[in-house]
Amino acid sequence: MTAPLIFSQNVGLLFAVILGILFGLFLERGGLGNPHKLTGVFYLTDFTVPKVMFTAILVAASGLYLLSDFGLLDMSRVWIVPTFFWPQLVGGALFGIGFVISGYCPGTAVAGFASGRIDALLTVVGIGAGSLLFAVLYPLVEGFYMSSAMGGATLQKVLGINHWVIIIFLCVFAAVMFYLMERYERRG
Repeated sequence: MTAPLIFSQNVGLLFAVILGILFGLFLERGGLGNPHKLTGVFYLTDFTVPKVMFTAILVAASGLYLLSDFGLLDMSRVWIVPTFFWPQLVGGALFGIGFVISGYCPGTAVAGFASGRIDALLTVVGIGAGSLLFAVLYPLVEGFYMSSAMGGATLQKVLGINHWVIIIFLCVFAAVMFYLMERYERRG
């Protein structure tokens, strides 16, 4: 994926590998290759993951829309994963169950495995087995998988409001959430 940047395929692949290595390195250095830190949010003992995720979402969204508003990025060239509401809701629930059981999501499992964690290897194998099982069963679930298609739905499209209203709302929501999490952690 190089759009909206224009690279040759080889340079794009090299760029992707370098970014992937850096992403994994930063995950591990941030402690997110540790399943205890990852599942801490479910046990209300460690809120690092939602803090990191919300921060990443807000920085990325703000950066993309700033670049777009200044005419430096054509958002129509940025691919948005098509929305299939009910299938993605079920997939999200399955993802969450796997996350709680293993202590990893796909990215952190690879980072954990790269740092020598055997449980992360088992998670990567489980992800592969689950993907293979889905591929085998796809003809049976294709009707459901393709149901409730909404195209490239975004909050701004669905709600019909300016993207900055959503970003400001998310910033306020994150600030309140971070404040409450910090207070809760200090109490513990």
